[in-house]
Amino acid sequence: MSYQVLARKWRPQRFSELVGQEHVVQALVNGLTSGRLHHAFLFTGTRGVGKTTIARILAKSLNCEQGVSAEPCGECSACVDITAGRYPDLMEIDAASRTGVDDTRDLLDKVIYAPSRGRCKVYLIDEVHMLSLSSFNALLKTLEEPPEHVRFLLATTDPQKVPVTVLSRCLQFNLRRLTRAEIGGQLAHILGAEKIEFDAEAIDEIARSADGSLRDGLSLLDQALAYGAGAVRSAEVQRMLGAVGREVLVELYDALAAGDRERVASALATLEARSPSYARVTQDLIEITHDVAVRQLLGKEVDSALVDDAHLQRWAQALSPEVVQLHYQLLLRAVAELQQAPDGRVAFAMTILRLLAFEPMAGGGGATPAAGGRPRSASYAAADQGGGSLRAATAVAEAQPPSTRSGGEPAGSPAARWAELVENQNLRGPIRELALRLEPREFSQGSWRLALSDGYEYLLTEFALAELGRAVEKFSGGAKLVVGEGGAAEATLAAAQEKAQQAQAEASEAALQSDPVAQALVREFGAQRVNELH
Repeated sequence: MSYQVLARKWRPQRFSELVGQEHVVQALVNGLTSGRLHHAFLFTGTRGVGKTTIARILAKSLNCEQGVSAEPCGECSACVDITAGRYPDLMEIDAASRTGVDDTRDLLDKVIYAPSRGRCKVYLIDEVHMLSLSSFNALLKTLEEPPEHVRFLLATTDPQKVPVTVLSRCLQFNLRRLTRAEIGGQLAHILGAEKIEFDAEAIDEIARSADGSLRDGLSLLDQALAYGAGAVRSAEVQRMLGAVGREVLVELYDALAAGDRERVASALATLEARSPSYARVTQDLIEITHDVAVRQLLGKEVDSALVDDAHLQRWAQALSPEVVQLHYQLLLRAVAELQQAPDGRVAFAMTILRLLAFEPMAGGGGATPAAGGRPRSASYAAADQGGGSLRAATAVAEAQPPSTRSGGEPAGSPAARWAELVENQNLRGPIRELALRLEPREFSQGSWRLALSDGYEYLLTEFALAELGRAVEKFSGGAKLVVGEGGAAEATLAAAQEKAQQAQAEASEAALQSDPVAQALVREFGAQRVNELH
């Protein structure tokens, strides 16, 4: 006994059985009920959303032996033959294989003849955009004024390629992509009717991979049944689709949000061990980044298919809006790169490294490698991970004049202790960025008082304050962190680092000017020093 695939077995036979497309169904039902039905229809939409199915149901409604209605009986010989694909007055034409004008003329020569069995003769032309220009021209007059007994039903996935002259002669319906909930609900209904065991998470995964196409979802469901030996389980579906579990995605995004390179490396190793589809993982990260942006900027709860809203809220607080937008752009770029890369694993790893290494450019307009010398985003402090830069900042801070805001106490001592805390406590990501933008004011046994520089209020999140407070308590033996506003930007560790780097740059410039090899290159070959490479 041959097996019938689910996409054919569960093809809707009535308008009431269709999933989605209510706007199309309502118009056709009203037209059939009132008897005001156009002679030419054009159904457009992506694959697997019901274009051909709707056309066949419409043909069945027009030729049902019980009469023209929006609900064909499904039992008469006309309905049965249309369902089986053997009804003589329903001509299904694949325009992709019959593109020539001779084929079209042969078809039009038979239009004038009355239907052999039914009330009307129905021409269903699939992928009509594949017809040649000559074929369209031959079709125009008949399409505009066909005989009373003829209906044209055209379907296409690419309506832009259909000539305007044809579009103007048809009643056009645009079928939308189905939502995940609609696809998932239909898959669950089918599995329940077939008495097949399944997991809700497995259905969600298949519905996501269907990408708006119910037919693709049913094909994936058939594949999952074969893979899972007659059951649909989450673990098997994830392996089949190359997807990874929620816990892996959460760990990877957590590590990225914190700027923790060791955790990122560990998450990449976990991914590699599962042999995933890196294109699929990239798409998951794109969706998560979108959800973070919505949670961050609109402030409303997001019903994400991948992670809980609590995770989105935490990441929305930990990352600046600029960083979230940059992540989205870099991940979109990675989609194209993965298609060209010889090794998807390496291409994906490079994308993750970009997320760690780049930050939004000050003032907008692009991205730049994370470095000192300007205000930075909340997540990136890549240039500050080494101890050398902090020691340089401490040396500059020690050389500053005494501060009048700390009761006459020299600013060098708090600055040095603050720099030591930042280095020794291994602060990273948004917590480290906040620490670098705080001006040390007064350190005592009971409390450490600092002030946040103006313009960096977005760093003052509950998450960052709590983590930094714990670091202060651990480093100082119990002192509480007190953060105020109105700090001087030039008295922070970040400003000290910028001064140290500026001094280093000036020293490098002086060394280059005095270098005999460089001078010889200028003298002999007219060489010029380039400050930046573009």
